[in-house]
Amino acid sequence: MAAVLARGRPAANVLFNGTVRRYGSGMEKFTTLTGVAAPFPLINVDTDMIIPKQFLKTIKRTGLGKSLFYEMRYDEKGNERPDFVLNKPAYRRAQILVAADNFGCGSSREHAPWALLDFGIRCVISTSFADIFYNNCFKNGILPIVVPPEDLRKLMDDAERGANATITIDLPKQEIRGPDGGTIRFDIDAFRKHCLLNGLDDIGLTMEKAPNIEAFEKRQAERRQWL
Repeated sequence: MAAVLARGRPAANVLFNGTVRRYGSGMEKFTTLTGVAAPFPLINVDTDMIIPKQFLKTIKRTGLGKSLFYEMRYDEKGNERPDFVLNKPAYRRAQILVAADNFGCGSSREHAPWALLDFGIRCVISTSFADIFYNNCFKNGILPIVVPPEDLRKLMDDAERGANATITIDLPKQEIRGPDGGTIRFDIDAFRKHCLLNGLDDIGLTMEKAPNIEAFEKRQAERRQWL
């Protein structure tokens, strides 16, 4: 398993009102990912199934991976269920999830993509996603790919190969390459593609305008010295 996933933009020192502030996008770039794909053929997986409500007390994006799919992944005593896909040896380090229809429905909790990302999932493939979950994925460096049912069936079959379930996601070429060399094309909005390729979340996009913001703040300070 290998991944070509460069770190996001380095933190930058920016001057605002005479104060130096340090910013960074905090989001990894997504270029080409080669990894194990785990099959998840369950329809209507909602965000409460992805990360149950009892784990929403934190506002940190780390530490949620161990609670991903908690009620399916663990029994009443907190022990792993050996038959759950992500508990199987072949899929413990899966980076791609091949999911069924309507993935990420339910509440709008952003903890759902946080939990997936903290586990190590960088790409989810499905025939359809709930809109809010879909948007939240892009804001957190996860690539959600929509494919037609016939392509999903092929990818699900590839993912069921266990340790041999390795596929490649090539974002620049917008291609999914299977273990047998087959290729599936996918569509993506050009702006969202740009953000993933460059590791730009909302803060990162804002900081691209840092020189203009700094110049504006400087002008305001000169014009309104009493502030």
